Amino acid sequence: MSNFAETFQSTLQQIEQSRDPAALVALFGPDAELLNLALTEPMKGEEGARKFWANYLAAFEKIQSTFHHTTDAADTAVLEWVSEGVIAATGQPFNYRGVSVVEHDGEKAHKFRTYYDSAVFLPGGAKHKETV
Repeated sequence: MSNFAETFQSTLQQIEQSRDPAALVALFGPDAELLNLALTEPMKGEEGARKFWANYLAAFEKIQSTFHHTTDAADTAVLEWVSEGVIAATGQPFNYRGVSVVEHDGEKAHKFRTYYDSAVFLPGGAKHKETV
């Protein structure tokens, strides 16, 4: 794993504990674009990164992410993760998994896209029970 991927991972975990997105926002450049499944258009620039990560933290009363597999080529990191905690709006515990793709230059992230199991955010968790 490259230094950038390691830095991104540990900084995300740090902001989840501190609830202050500043350290992660600092990893994004002025040309950054951030996108998740809840957005139709990417958030852009350093201000977009600040809003993106502040919204992320606000969605959860508590969150902790664990990374299970990370691949980092010269300019793109792919991180598989599982997050668990408590949803702020409902007070319900959650556990969900996803993948984040970070295009970077080794120092700053330029594009961030994350894909995750969004069913956890629907009423009742919208998880299907197995039928026999």
